[in-house]
Amino acid sequence: MSKHAYVFPGQGSQFVGMGKDLYESNAQAKELFEKANEILGFRITDLMFGGTDEDLRKTRVTQPAIFLHSVIRAVVMGDDFRPAMVAGHSLGEFSALVAAGAMKFEDGLRLVEQRALAMQEACELVSGTMAAVLALDDEKVEAVCAETEGVVVPANYNCPGQLVISGAYAAVEAACEGMKAAGAKRALILPVGGAFHSPLMEPAREKLAKAIEATEIVAPRCAIYQNVTASAVMDQDEIKRNLVAQLTAPVRWTQSVRAMVADGAVMFTEVGPGKVLQGLVKKIAAEVEAESIA
Repeated sequence: MSKHAYVFPGQGSQFVGMGKDLYESNAQAKELFEKANEILGFRITDLMFGGTDEDLRKTRVTQPAIFLHSVIRAVVMGDDFRPAMVAGHSLGEFSALVAAGAMKFEDGLRLVEQRALAMQEACELVSGTMAAVLALDDEKVEAVCAETEGVVVPANYNCPGQLVISGAYAAVEAACEGMKAAGAKRALILPVGGAFHSPLMEPAREKLAKAIEATEIVAPRCAIYQNVTASAVMDQDEIKRNLVAQLTAPVRWTQSVRAMVADGAVMFTEVGPGKVLQGLVKKIAAEVEAESIA
């Protein structure tokens, strides 16, 4: 049986003006945006609709902004939002869970805010970064990371031939040279604030674990393919464990999309800002259809 999968983007998909059309054209969307302003204690809508690129790059703003755009876009679809399965890339996993009914909107937003602040604090403790490695087999990337002195690990399995590594700055730099020597087309340091999805996020994981444990999560209306396992999950306790582990574990996006296709997904719809996931899905599984509703 053919199935429709909905996927939700992560950090990096933001753009100035995101969500403005929803706010101005839909009363339900406007109500949710205003509720978010109240919960966060500042008018994030002002930064989303008319701020600067620099404003939106601040982790405290970026993560809630993408979450809000994605979730509210799904909510206003009403009965047209009928996922057979969902997944989210990193931050997008929280959007997917709220859209699929596993978490309340307010609870999801508070968790995302706490996640952003905890990650920012962890970034300030040690100098870390990430780098994109292009046109090198995953196994070779893993081997170079393992051979490199210091903390550097695979962080985002985005699609075949595109893997992001993460860790201490010096180790990532050394690993980039190793990747090029191993045959990578490019190994490029990314302009990010820290070593996301690496052991250097352990302080953030510890802080977020308490918040996640205290949050009510119920069974979603459909299976969510979580980053940590790249497999279908419905159990509330397992969802919580995977959300906590996600901060220091890699995003297995390639594996997640392949698992969804194996389980019957023939159509993928990206919900939220940008078209990054739409492009990745097509590179992972050229036989499926993919679209984006921003």
